[in-house]
Formats: sequence, structure tokens, C-alpha cells
Amino acid sequence: MSRDDVDRRLVAAVQAGDVEAVRASLDEGADPDAPGDHGLPVLCAAVAAFDSAVAAVLVEGGADPDRVLPDGTTPLWRAVDGGSPAVLTAVLGDEPRLRLPEEARERLLALARRWYETGTAEELRRRTGASEPVRTVRVPDDPDEYHRIDQVSLGGLVARTGHGGILTALEWAFRILTPVDDLVARAADQPDEQHATWWEVLSVLLKRPSFETWQAVVAHRHHPDPAHRRFVAEYLRTRGVLVYDSPYAQEEGDFLAAWAAEEGDIEMLVKVLEAFAEYEHPGTEDIGLRYAGHPDARVRRQVPELFCPWGASLTSPARDGLLPLIRDPDARVRLLASRMAVHDDALLTPAVQALLALAGGPDAGLRGEAAALLAPCPDHSPAVADALFALLDEDDRLTRLEAAYGLALRDDPRTAEAYRRLKRLGLADPDDHRWSKVGDWQYAKDHPPAE
Repeated sequence: MSRDDVDRRLVAAVQAGDVEAVRASLDEGADPDAPGDHGLPVLCAAVAAFDSAVAAVLVEGGADPDRVLPDGTTPLWRAVDGGSPAVLTAVLGDEPRLRLPEEARERLLALARRWYETGTAEELRRRTGASEPVRTVRVPDDPDEYHRIDQVSLGGLVARTGHGGILTALEWAFRILTPVDDLVARAADQPDEQHATWWEVLSVLLKRPSFETWQAVVAHRHHPDPAHRRFVAEYLRTRGVLVYDSPYAQEEGDFLAAWAAEEGDIEMLVKVLEAFAEYEHPGTEDIGLRYAGHPDARVRRQVPELFCPWGASLTSPARDGLLPLIRDPDARVRLLASRMAVHDDALLTPAVQALLALAGGPDAGLRGEAAALLAPCPDHSPAVADALFALLDEDDRLTRLEAAYGLALRDDPRTAEAYRRLKRLGLADPDDHRWSKVGDWQYAKDHPPAE
């Protein structure tokens, strides 16, 4: 195949958003800066499509994010202009502080700052002169769909609302230490924790491990804007998940324990309890007992994790607190309580009873989650096996996989039927422990040991 053919395949793969085909074309020798639409490098097409996965592969494969285009911009400039933090991260490349001259860095910062300070819709209106209403849709901003963002269209132009996150990422990449209050304000400008800007701000703050940074963030606990307080709770929750050796773990746990005991706003209390469950703190059980009987189900849903932090064994008071939650009127509370209780000998029976009811209940999502808990649980009674077999009829493929796995663990003869169904569904994945167990069971039946 000629170089031109390989380049054409690369252009087609980029246009289709096919990451693996892009990677394969680059491996075959395609030019990572091959011209696509309007003669622009294919990296520009990925940027325009907000395709961060393809953009990342192109940059890793040698595409030049600083290549000057006919209009004087660069792919990196266009990534900043577009407002997607995920695309900016993909295109930024290695060591931008060393790679880019100071003037170029300042221009990029000014561009991001102008978008952020003006507002996405307002900047689009300024550029287009259009007077009609903007069109805004909520979309994922990263390939794994962990973070969401608003995409705004007006007068033929499209941009995303992540310029506060882009400004934050650029400042960090250029080794500019932005005041903590400014960073928190950028996150709080956006509506919720799923917004991509929240993650960019959190990511930078997690890279600034000083106690002064920590103090400056948690000082926002008493901010009059609830978005600032939500950010503090999310910051502490994220630290509990990601910072395993935090030198401030005790202070963080104490801080959250005091906050949980005092918080009166229901939505904020839910977030504080969620954060607190990520910490190995002696006060988690007391806080769990305090809120086990709370009238709001959203609060009760956070309680089970507090009774069994970090996989610890249940204490007698924790069992007493969990038992009513296993029988709670709210189905999700029952599920979450059963998840904590199903491996405790004293609570196994009521937990299994609750899970069996959920497995046969009207909520397909809860049926799937119940299957995942029933499959490996130590109860090998016929009632559990029958429930698992019934779940093989579910539309959700993972629910069927969990059900088959549970049957194989119990050496149930109906595993043969489960095996056949999974094969028909194309769920034969040798890297999945559940399929491996089902496949091993079937292999053992088909190849009995010689007598």
C-alpha cells in the first residue's frame, strides 16, 4: 500500500472517529499531519469534532499541535478556542512550558481567559453577530463519559463551556500558581460536580499538596454560595479516593465528622456523608447511627457505607443499625444495606431475603445490582439459585452474566443453559472472571476425568 493510500485511510479513520483505525494507520506509516478537510492537518478535524480520543492518538503518533495554519492559528489554539478540557488535554502535548515561547503561552492564556470571563454564549454572539437564541445541549466531554459539559451553538459556530477548566489546565502546565479562591470560584461557576471544569480544578488542587492549599479550600465550607460548599465536599471525597497517604487524613476525617454532625441542608449532608465514607475514621459508625433513621431516603442511602468502612467487620451496633435499613421502605436503601450485610453471618438471611425481593422486583437496574450481590454470596439455597436462573431472561447482558456466574459458583446443572445463552449473546470474554468461571464449569462437564 502506498503512502498516499495509508494517509487516505488515516483521514477516513479520523473523520469516522475510529480510534483503533487511526492508531493502525499511524503504525503503518501514515503522516500524523496528513491534510484532511480544507487542506488542514487531520488533528484539526479531531479538534473540531471534539474527539479527544482521536486527538490524543494523533499527538502521541507525532501530530504537531503547534503547527501554524494558514489563518495564523495552531491546532492547540483551536483546542483552547473550542472549550473542551478533554480536547485541550489531548492536544497540549509534552512540556508545553518548555516547548512554547512565552509570547505563545500568553496568547493561549489570554484566549482562554477571554472566553471564561465573557461567557460562551456571549463570546459566540460577539463573534457571529447573531441575535437568535443559542442552542445548548449537555454532552460527555471525555471518552469514558465521566465528565459532562454544555455545548453551545450559535450562528454556525459551536463551543463548549469548559474555558474555566482550560484556563486552569494551562496555568498549571505553564507553572502559574493560581490563588485557590480563584480556582474554587471557577468550579462553582458551573452547575454541578459532573462538569468537566470541576475535574480540572480538582486535578490541579490535588497536585498542590501543601497544607496551605488544603486550608484555603476547606475555608469555603462556610461560603454563602452552596456551590462553593459542594466543591469542598467533592474535594474531600476525591482526596479520600485518590490520596492514599494524605498527611492530613486525620484532620480531613475530623473535619468531615464535625461537618456531618452539624449540617442541616439535606443535599449538602448527602455529599458530606458520601465524602466521609471514603475515610478510615473512628467516627464513621457514630455518624451512621446518628442518621440511620433519618426521614429522607437520600440520607439513609449514605449510611450503610459508614457502618463498614474500608471492608472492616461489622460491630454489634452497626448490625443493629443496618437491620432496619435492610427492611427500609426505599428500595435503594435496602440494596445498599444488603450489600454491606450479605457477607456478615448474623445478617446474611435478612440481606438475602431483601435481595431476592429486589431481584424479582419491577426495577431492572436494581434487579441487575441484586444479581451481582446474590451471585457470589455464601447462601447456596435453592431460592437463590432459582432467582439467578430467572435473571437469565433479563434484557441487560451484564445481569445475565452475573446470573450465570452465580449458577456456576453453585455447580447448578442449569449452568449449561446459561453457558449456551451467553455464547449466543456474544458474552464469551476470556478476560472476564465471570465468563471464565462459566466456561470452566462447562469444560469440566464436557471433559470429565478419566476413571
